[in-house]
Amino acid sequence: MSGPWIPSGCPPSAKMDPAWWFIFAAHKILVLEEGRSVSVPRIVDPASLGLSSIREKHLGTLAGVDCYFAEVSEHAALPSKSGFYGLRELHGFLSEPLFAVAMKALHLLEWEETARYCGCCGSKMSPAKDANARQCPGCGMVVFPRISPAVIMLVEKGGQVLLARGTRFKADMYSVLAGFVEPGETLENAVHREIEEEVGIKVRDVRYFGSQPWPFPDSLMIGFTAKYAGGELRIDQTEIADAGWFHPDNLPNIPGKISIARRLIDWFVETSRQKNAPTGP
Repeated sequence: MSGPWIPSGCPPSAKMDPAWWFIFAAHKILVLEEGRSVSVPRIVDPASLGLSSIREKHLGTLAGVDCYFAEVSEHAALPSKSGFYGLRELHGFLSEPLFAVAMKALHLLEWEETARYCGCCGSKMSPAKDANARQCPGCGMVVFPRISPAVIMLVEKGGQVLLARGTRFKADMYSVLAGFVEPGETLENAVHREIEEEVGIKVRDVRYFGSQPWPFPDSLMIGFTAKYAGGELRIDQTEIADAGWFHPDNLPNIPGKISIARRLIDWFVETSRQKNAPTGP
């Protein structure tokens, strides 16, 4: 599917045409199953599938087609040939544009759950009229969707990459380092601080790589590359179980392709191969 994504401005006054519906129950998304393929329902509303919405929201349009999210009871009867799945499980099974909208929907759904009441006066919040936000009818406080920025960085040293196993990782999983940005901190400073805190080394040549929304529950991952500048590996055992330098031809078990961590590692492997490729006469 191609075409522009346009965030919600003025949602349709009535649901007349089939739309993309991102339907969640207990933080899992409903997909229709056909053999080994799955799809997001394109229907007029959840009632078309015999489902009753607890809440729903217009998200915007994708290639001219309206997109909504809805929440239903986790005890709702499943439509024929359908199932609820964790969003991460569906990466690679949905088109990239639909997967991106699904991540947006999950982020907003989980944020609305935690923004039901005003943090200033305790009143119940309502949707804001002219923004993707919630507003307190009591004191007027406006709250926008929470986004927690985190840096994620790949460190190179002499043709090797620094990978670490977090204390909460699976026993054999290694990845690049990452951490949340602190108040008053630049992204670059966060890169230096997190690396030094977690593994005790210094880096140089910090360069922006790319970013990825990560709605588990509300992060924005901002990727960087950096080069080793000095120090010996000294891990923070509260967060890191193990860390080491790995050659691109001898990597441990690494994250799947859904994550920017994998994009960083794949980039390192590819650039290493290009550097070491034989040149012509």
